[in-house]
Amino acid sequence: MNLPLAAAQALQTFQDAAGWEQRARLLMQFGDRLPALDDTDKCEANRVHGCESQVWLVGELQDGHWQFRAASDARMIRGLVALLLLRVNGLGAGELQQVDLPDWFNQLGLSRQLSPSRSNGLNAVLKRMNDLATTL
Repeated sequence: MNLPLAAAQALQTFQDAAGWEQRARLLMQFGDRLPALDDTDKCEANRVHGCESQVWLVGELQDGHWQFRAASDARMIRGLVALLLLRVNGLGAGELQQVDLPDWFNQLGLSRQLSPSRSNGLNAVLKRMNDLATTL
């Protein structure tokens, strides 16, 4: 499956990183660049359940392509979610269902840093994206 341009650029950046410390710094930077959600979007209806951290997700369909926005109260999760958004934004519902989360984070060189709870949380975010995509 073709990667969205922003995801391909992020992948190259992470693959060029020299070791875990640099990737961790990059992860935080990607999280810091995540556009803020309005407080009105940080409501129970948009909260992703299954994450230990607070994560809110909103999505809208634009010309058959999904655009998601998200926020988290945890810096590491914000970075991971930012990278997930790069991977999925611009995809159609069918493509969204084919996203392989473990493979994406493995390519980025971040899979070893995904604790089971973080992995479960990111899977919950992706599941919520798919739920949104199939209900509209």
